[in-house]
Amino acid sequence: MEYLTNPISEQVKEVVEAVMEALRVPKPDDFSPSAASSSFEAEALRTEIILVGRKLWERQYVDGNGGNISCRLGTKFVLCTPTMMSKRDLEPADICLSDMEGNIVAGDRSRTSELLLHLEIYRANPRARAVVHCHPPYATAFSLTGTVPPIGLISEYEIFIGPAALASYETPGTRAFAETVLPFVQNHNTILLANHGVVCWSDTVTHAEWLTEILESYCKTCVIAKQIGKPLTYIPDHKIQEILVLKRKLGFPDARMEPLPAPDAGSVPVNPELEKLVRQVVSRLEER
Repeated sequence: MEYLTNPISEQVKEVVEAVMEALRVPKPDDFSPSAASSSFEAEALRTEIILVGRKLWERQYVDGNGGNISCRLGTKFVLCTPTMMSKRDLEPADICLSDMEGNIVAGDRSRTSELLLHLEIYRANPRARAVVHCHPPYATAFSLTGTVPPIGLISEYEIFIGPAALASYETPGTRAFAETVLPFVQNHNTILLANHGVVCWSDTVTHAEWLTEILESYCKTCVIAKQIGKPLTYIPDHKIQEILVLKRKLGFPDARMEPLPAPDAGSVPVNPELEKLVRQVVSRLEER
């Protein structure tokens, strides 16, 4: 009798082989700076940085050469935008690779002068894997008045951001400027920089950019609502408590609740090559 292959066994075998092959791929931390810079993960992150830079420019959150973007590459390196370039015009070769001290270790361009701000955030909060700094007009307007937008008005803002912080003014690009955010990095993912702009951190560059959109839209809505001339209606306190429970489950920080636990020191960020292989396997399975 002819041997019949078990399709389930073959599918499992295929998945296991794909996973094992991915696990053989060295992680960025095992690479030299030049090898890390040319790795699959670095290429994917560069693409994401460029797309986010164009979104910031299209939304008029940056002008001239303003704003900067960065993300972690393993534990030793940071990819960041260069100085003196519009976020509309970025190309893969423009993205710099820095170590955790701010030294460029791969790339031909000079790094953003405000990378020190990003590095302070990364060192202070291991949950931060990407940072976006820009100058959205309505949010920046609040920073010019020395205030932050009110809370308790829109549920989406409460879930993703909640209370924003306001860092004191220091000369941009200096270490003193970078250190202004340190009192707030643990309990806030969104910080207004006095007389300057905003900085947001998250697990990915895209998610950090989302926070800037949510903040700017909220600030704009608050300004419009005040112009109507009617009292603002706030979300009831007991409903805010329900939101905080949800935020805790989602892993979003909020100054109104206990700080989130630090991530497991032994945990390793998801390997993009593993993700890619698994997606390929799943796609083939779905085609059968």
